[in-house]
Amino acid sequence: MKALVCVKRVIDYNVKPRVKADGTGVDLANVKMSMNPFDEIAVEEAIRLKEKGVVTEIVAVSVGPAKAQETLRTALAMGADRAILVVSEDEVEPLAVAKIIKAIADEEQPGLIITGKQAIDDDANQVGQMVAALLGRPQGTFANEVSVEGDSIVVKREIDGGLETVKLALPAIVTTDLRLNEPRYASLPNIMKAKSKPLASKTPADYGVDTAPRLKTHKVTEPPVRSAGIKVPDVDTLVAKLKEMGVA
Repeated sequence: MKALVCVKRVIDYNVKPRVKADGTGVDLANVKMSMNPFDEIAVEEAIRLKEKGVVTEIVAVSVGPAKAQETLRTALAMGADRAILVVSEDEVEPLAVAKIIKAIADEEQPGLIITGKQAIDDDANQVGQMVAALLGRPQGTFANEVSVEGDSIVVKREIDGGLETVKLALPAIVTTDLRLNEPRYASLPNIMKAKSKPLASKTPADYGVDTAPRLKTHKVTEPPVRSAGIKVPDVDTLVAKLKEMGVA
């Protein structure tokens, strides 16, 4: 079975984003970029399924700027077999990304598509669900545990009330949550090997997808600074303060 894994280049999760002075967006100049953490988990899960003999080939896919090659090389160093980069220097909205992935899936015919549940830059949490809808395939979102049983995949997923287990007929789409696994670090030999692994460069036009934006960002602002808390000497004072604030 072939696995298609979607990855995105985002601001590193350790970096505090800065808003541009004119409020038109987030300042990306001289900012460290890395693979979206949820997508790292997706790549790791695909590798583990390959190590179990369930998956035979892992294809990493990214839609983004030319510099996203670095992100795909990281996926290749972790253990992906080859990669496809759909180059777009402009921001591509989730629906257009989903249409591109759908077109790639039509060509590659993967038995499983794995992607992070959301990207930490826009927090949209839409691409996996949109791909499932466009392909008409079953989906298991927010995966906490994954296992393949014959022609089906069992996904234990995180929901508000705890965990829910669903059994999906393959081919299917899975989106990964934080507790699914712990991504591995790429070793130096694998980093060197990744440089020679196939990485195809495409454009949205190659797949007949229009990436013209349908949404317009009017303004981006930083969240308000939180006010400092206060210390109280005892429980009675705490209760009185809460009542004063209208909380209790």
